[in-house]
Amino acid sequence: MKLGKLEEVKVPLQVVLGETEVSVKRLAQIEPGTIVELTSFAGEPISLLAAGEKIAEGEVVVIDENFGIRITRVISREDE
Repeated sequence: MKLGKLEEVKVPLQVVLGETEVSVKRLAQIEPGTIVELTSFAGEPISLLAAGEKIAEGEVVVIDENFGIRITRVISREDE
């Protein structure tokens, strides 16, 4: 299959470090300096999402002064 111009379509990527749930009351109290604890542990793989779908896992890296993600596992359809 020839993809042609489809290859140039931009897809939003998100990196998910972890998740948690908070009450509406707690959400309303969030302000600068508030710490929100996540359910994941330091050192666990993080998720890479493309258009909301998990496509890979990886680890956080620092490149110069920017954060990046080193892919450690690509999610295939069979993994779902």
